[in-house]
Amino acid sequence: MTIQWFPGHMAKARREITEKLKMIDVVFELVDARIPLASRNPMIDEILGQKPRIVLLNKADLADSKVTSMWESYFSNKGIPSLAINSKDGKGIKSIEPLAHELVKDKFDKMRAKGIVKPRAVRALIVGIPNVGKSTIINRMAGKNIAVTGDKPGVTKKQQWIKAGKTLELLDTPGILWPKFEDQTIGLKLAVTGAIKETLFDFTEVVLFAIKYLKEHYEERLVERYKLSDIPEDSMVLFEEIGKKRGCMMSGGEVDLEKTAEIVLRDLRAEKLGRLSYERPDNV
Repeated sequence: MTIQWFPGHMAKARREITEKLKMIDVVFELVDARIPLASRNPMIDEILGQKPRIVLLNKADLADSKVTSMWESYFSNKGIPSLAINSKDGKGIKSIEPLAHELVKDKFDKMRAKGIVKPRAVRALIVGIPNVGKSTIINRMAGKNIAVTGDKPGVTKKQQWIKAGKTLELLDTPGILWPKFEDQTIGLKLAVTGAIKETLFDFTEVVLFAIKYLKEHYEERLVERYKLSDIPEDSMVLFEEIGKKRGCMMSGGEVDLEKTAEIVLRDLRAEKLGRLSYERPDNV
């Protein structure tokens, strides 16, 4: 599977972000807590440089909480503050603003000492890949329905300033994704978590990737969900066994892998196998 998805509006967003960085005090980088590295865009580091940054581990309610704690330690060890949040129910959102003020305190103190700044709101740039929850978190922080939200990747397309209380202004930007995936595993991780348009990937390939990972880290959940007597060593054999358990058979006795994949993917996204993380710091 070779996934390439880089709409024209994203190339334009990169140029606009570069132009607006001088107005920005701090960056909120939104990632998916289930795949914090796969959902980070390597171009972001290049574009943002040394700007103060907070990594927001969104959708933490869907991720394995123990693994999320490991990721918070991982970013902390790299000198990058992070927060586990859930934009849908607002968990962790209130911690963002005070942390932003903490990061820009030295800058503001120096500006005040020089008499070159009047009291103003902290200006923040929000960046993230499509479908990671940017619009939902903006609406949460602003307290009203400003940004367009939806389940289709790439919904937010226009940059705008948004007032989030008296002490914070947000610059919303469209999510930025790689022009091309160098590592196709990244594409598989983005696909299984719903960050990529479904028309761009093969269900069976994505689910086979997920099964291999679950077999290694969440074997007991596979056994429980699909009533398996044991776990075959070969992931494809396991894939077929799940299909048999779910009655996904074709004439001739072959397993309908596409139908099986759709069922498993639906189960994963509906949390039928519990909260799952598809990346771990100890595997980096």
